[in-house]
Amino acid sequence: MRDKNSVTDRFSEALLSALRSDTPGADNRIHFNNAGCGLIAVPVLAAVEDHLELEAQIGGYEASALRTEAIRGFYDEVGALIGSAPDNIAFASSATHAYSTALSAVPFERGDVILTTRNDFISNQIAFLSLRKRLGVRIEHAPDAPEGGVDVEAMAGLMRKLRPRLVAATHVPTNSGLVQDVAAIGRHARELDLLYLVDACQSVGQLPVDVSEIGCDFLTSTCRKFLRGPRGTGFLYVSDRVLQSGMEPLFIDMYGARWSSPDAYTPMATAARFEDWEFSYATLLGSAAAARYARGIGIDKISRRTTMLGQVLRDGLSRIPGVRTLDHGTTRCALVTAGIDGWEPAAFKQALDAAGINSALSFREFAQYDFGDKQVDWCIRFSPHYYNTLDEVEKVTGVVGELAGSAK
Repeated sequence: MRDKNSVTDRFSEALLSALRSDTPGADNRIHFNNAGCGLIAVPVLAAVEDHLELEAQIGGYEASALRTEAIRGFYDEVGALIGSAPDNIAFASSATHAYSTALSAVPFERGDVILTTRNDFISNQIAFLSLRKRLGVRIEHAPDAPEGGVDVEAMAGLMRKLRPRLVAATHVPTNSGLVQDVAAIGRHARELDLLYLVDACQSVGQLPVDVSEIGCDFLTSTCRKFLRGPRGTGFLYVSDRVLQSGMEPLFIDMYGARWSSPDAYTPMATAARFEDWEFSYATLLGSAAAARYARGIGIDKISRRTTMLGQVLRDGLSRIPGVRTLDHGTTRCALVTAGIDGWEPAAFKQALDAAGINSALSFREFAQYDFGDKQVDWCIRFSPHYYNTLDEVEKVTGVVGELAGSAK
C-alpha cells in the first residue's frame, strides 16, 4: 500500500469527517458499490422524507403544488451540474428510461446505421438489437484502441463513411474503470452534423460532465449512483437543436404535449416533452438535494479524490497473487474490476459481504465484447467514492488478499 501521506486530493480531514457524518451508512460497512448505488446523504434523505410527510398530511397533488419552487430547483441543480440550461433537462425514473425515451425520438428507417462502441452499456446494446429486429437498422461497433476504449479516429472514419443516423457512446462502462473520450467523439459528430447520444450513468457525480464540451444531443444518467440520489430517479438532457427540430418521444403524453384540437397535439417547447405526467416528486426533490450536495463539495474536487482512491485500490489489488485487475484505457476512474482465481463468483461476493464489504459482480453477459477480449466470465467490481478512506482501501485489499490466498 502506498504511503498515505504521499496521496493528495485536497480533501481535508475536517471535510472528510463532515462528509462521513452526513453518511450514516459509512459507519456500518465499507461501501465500495457506489457504481451500483451510492450511500444516501442525510440532506437527501431529509428531502425525500419531508415531502412524503407533506403528501401524507395534505395530499400528493396539493404537496407538489405547494413545492413548485423546490421542484423547479431540480432542473436548476442538474442543469448547473452538467452545464445545461434548466429547460433542457427532463426527469426520468432511471437512466434506462431516459435512454429509451431518447431513442424513441429518433426517426429511424430501415437501413439506418447506429454507430456505437464495444463498451456501451448492456441495456443500450440490447435496445439497439431490438431496433434492428423491429425496424431493420444496422448496428456498427467502432474498434477499440490498443490501450483500451474506443479508437476515436477509427470511429470518426466510420462516421464519414457510414453517415449514421445516430452516434452513441457510453462515457464510463459499467464493467470497467475505463473513461471514454466522449468529447472527442462529439467534436467529430458535430463536424458531420450527426445526432449524438451519450450515456453518462457512471460518470455524473464522479467526474466532470459538461454537455457543451461533449457536444451531445442527448445525455442520460441515473441519480442513484455516484450522485447519491434515491433509487428510481434519473434524467435526460436534450439539446436545443433537438428541441427546435421538433423531435419528440414516440409515446408523448399529456405532460409532454397539449391536446390542441380533436386530431392534433402541440409538444412542449422544453425538454418537458420527454417527461411523463406521473413521477415521484419526493425522489425528484431528493435528487435535487443530491445534485446540490455534490456541487457544494465541487465536482473537480470529487473527481480528484475518487480517481485517486480507485488507483490506490487498483495498484493494491494488482500486487496480489491470483488477482488480475482488468481495467484498460489511458484514463481510468473509481470503478475497479478484477478477476479472482480459484473462486466461484457468488461465493467470493458472499465472503466479502461477510467481511462487511459491499461490492458487485459483473458477468460476460453484461459486456460481451469487453469480457470476451479479456477472456473472463466474471469479475468483482469495487467502486469507492469520496467519503471512503484510504484505511478502507487498505482493508479491502487485505481481505481480497486473504481470500485469494485461501483459494483451492
